[in-house]
Order: sequence, then structure tokens, then C-alpha cells
Amino acid sequence: MSDRTLTEAPAAPASSRHVDAGDEGYSKDLKSRHINMIAIGGAIGTGLFLGAGGRLADAGPSLAIAYAVCGVFAFFVVRALGELVLYRPSSGAFVSYAREFMGEKGAYTAGWLYFLNWSTTTVADITAAATYAHFWSLFTDVPQWVLAFIALAIVLTANLISVKYFGEMEFWFSLVKVAALVIFLIVGIWLVATSHEIGGHTPGLSTITDNGGIFPSGMLPMLLVIQGVVFAYASVELCGVAAGETENPEKIMPKAINSIMWRVGLFYVGSVVLLALLLPYTAYSSDQSPFVTVFDKLGVAGAAGVMNLVVLTAALSSLNSGLYSTGRILRSMAMSGSAPKFTARMNKGKVPYGGVLFTAAFGVAGVGLNYFMPEDAFEIVLNFASLGILGTWGMVMLCSLFFWRRAQEGRLERPAYQLPWAPYTQIVTLVFLFTVLVLMWCDGGVGRTTVMFVPLIGAALVAGWFLVRGRVAALAASRR
Repeated sequence: MSDRTLTEAPAAPASSRHVDAGDEGYSKDLKSRHINMIAIGGAIGTGLFLGAGGRLADAGPSLAIAYAVCGVFAFFVVRALGELVLYRPSSGAFVSYAREFMGEKGAYTAGWLYFLNWSTTTVADITAAATYAHFWSLFTDVPQWVLAFIALAIVLTANLISVKYFGEMEFWFSLVKVAALVIFLIVGIWLVATSHEIGGHTPGLSTITDNGGIFPSGMLPMLLVIQGVVFAYASVELCGVAAGETENPEKIMPKAINSIMWRVGLFYVGSVVLLALLLPYTAYSSDQSPFVTVFDKLGVAGAAGVMNLVVLTAALSSLNSGLYSTGRILRSMAMSGSAPKFTARMNKGKVPYGGVLFTAAFGVAGVGLNYFMPEDAFEIVLNFASLGILGTWGMVMLCSLFFWRRAQEGRLERPAYQLPWAPYTQIVTLVFLFTVLVLMWCDGGVGRTTVMFVPLIGAALVAGWFLVRGRVAALAASRR
């Protein structure tokens, strides 16, 4: 390894001797306020603002239970990643940790599963943005694929300038989302407390009890929507990736990660409970954000339009995060030979533009999907994104498990900030992730078709490894 690599790579704690070449060259421009808002933004995304509508219609008020259960496991995942970050901050995040604890094959698998997650989520986000834009009459006649392309172009441009632009954009996107949800919670509580009519309906507990109760169609629909609920938490790991471009992550990360749990309880579970109290679950649909539905029926002039602007912001925020994180992950892989060489390239703003553009290229393919299948584009990519999320979370927990085992063997020291109840937490989370895969199969339709692609994805990963293993071995030998 060259002297330059050793001096530019981030200093690792005494307990870690691993130095990842993919960590060099980044600026440390993300501040505490950026990381905190990125953590919030990762826990509030398109899955809540758009996906909750259709899932409320399917599962009724029991959706709140599904959000609570998935939220607990999402917290375990990000807490496990937080422990690894404090052990050794890295822009390669779990790909870098997989390399250290599972070897290059593990890093290769973790990286491409994460790419599957975000390349498909990118398509979901631009589809959602185009769907939201159609709410306004100004854009009604504009084809969905055109609006999807415009959304991709705007966020891509900002992402390519510098990490500071990404941080600022994500800070304000997250601020808008949080402010909107706080306002919704306040207004919603007031509407329930005063029994104010909404579109001819009186909100309150009777909205649930008079419409089939918490499980209007039984427990099965609640179980079947869990795979979509998992997608809602898809960005929680983002703060772990961002830790590689911030100063003093050991001070910033614990606070940001610990706050995720109460945000999940307040924003996700609280919002769904309120939505169920305000209108019968049959009033919601997958075609419109449930928040827009409430304000639309409330009849407040302009309120629905403002809320629609907020959910549009949520989609752009998720798109922004996806381009950012995959750019860093792909660069970490490219530096070890398991991703295309050009994805390691950085511009003057210290942005890995090769990886960002590579992900955006799949977004362009998503524009084509919006052209040919505008009605089904969101659900199709949502299911494939869920596979990537399950794989990514599974790799994080495996890394955490191997990390714990090495600590038990005395080969390294765990930081003070730890995942509680290890190794049982990792094992239970892995069982939960496998259960979600089974539920996708049981759901039938697009979900079952998606699971049928798992062997094909596995075969593609194996074939890809045989293509890159020579270059991986050569680069590893040169570093030694």
C-alpha cells in the first residue's frame, strides 16, 4: 500500500487494524445538524408519505402495529451499524465492514445487494415524484415519464457538486418533512379531540370500531403488508454511510441513532393511528398520499396542495439519499476491484461521480418503465427494492455478529456504544428478515414473482464474482 493511501485514509481506533482504501479522498463537510437531519430523513420517506395510503386500505388500523414491529428491527439494524461505525468510521459502511469480517466475497455481496436496493428505490422515488406532481392541474397533461426524468435531473445535478450540497439539501428536505408531520399531528389531534367533521365524517375511536376494528380483514393482511412497511424504513442505514464524511462521529452518531426509536414511534406509528381515527380505512388508496386525502376532505383551501408539496419533497429526499449513498458504496467496491473502475472516480468537489452516475443510469431506465407501465411502476420496483433492503439489513447483522464473535475471542474491543442483547438481537433480526421474504411469497402476485427472482439474483451475483475475482485478487496482492 502506498504512503499516500496510509496518510489519507481516516485514522482508525486502536482496536482496528483494517484500513480501507475506499475511504481516502473525502472531505469532512457534514456537520452535526446534517447527520441528525439525515437520521430523521432516513426514518421518514416515501414509504410513509405514499405507501401508507394503499397499506391502510389493505390492512386497516393494524398497519400501526406493522410499523411498530418493523421499526423495532430497523432500530436494531441501525444500532448494530452504529456500533461498527464507532469501531471504525468508513464511507464504505457495511461494505467495508463485510470486507474486514467476511472477506472480499462478503463485501462484494453486501455492495451489490445495496445497489439493488437503491437502484430500484431510485425508480420508485422518481415514480412517486411524478405521481405527486400530477396532483396539480399544471402538470396533469405532462406525461409521467417526463416528470420522472425532470426529478432525476434536478437531484442528480445537486448531488454531483459536493457533499456540502447534498448535506444542505437533505437538511432542508428533512426539516420540511418533520415540520409537516408535526403540523399534521397537531391538527389531527385537534380534529379528533373536537370531533370536527372531515368530509361528512366525525373522527374518533368510533372510526375504528364501526369499521371492523383494528383488524377489519383479519391479521393476515397486516402480515402481508410488512414487506412494504420494511421499504418505509429503507434509509435508516444512511447515517452510517454519512459518518465517513463527518468530523467527530463518535460524538454525533450515538445521539442521532438513539433518537431514531422515538421518531419511529411518534411519526410513523402516531401518524398511522391518527389517520385511522380521522377517516375510515376504506377512504384511503394507493393512488394518493393519505395525508393529502385528509386535507383534501377537510376542505381547507390550499392545505392539500401544501401537503402534496411536502410528500413530493419526501420523494426527492429519498432520491437524493440514494444517489449519495450508492456513490460511496460503489467507490469502496471499485477500489477493491468488485465494481466497475469508473465508479471509483472523484471530481474536484470530492464526489464519487462515477458511482453516482452509474446509479442515475438505472433511474433513466426507470423513466422508461414509467413510459411503458405508468400504473404499475411503483409497485414493481417497490418489491425489488424490498429484496435489496432485506439483503442489506441481513449483511449488516451478519457483520455485527462476526464483530461480536471476534470481540468474544479477544481479537478486538467493542466500543462503549453497543447493540444490546448481542448475539440474540442479530439472530432474531435475521429470522425476522427471512420471515418477511416468506410473507412476500405468501402475498402472491407481484410479491411472489419478486421472490421467484431470488435464485436469479443469486446466480447473477455468483457469475459476477467469477468475472471480478481476478481483479480483486490482484488489487489485494498489490496492497499487501
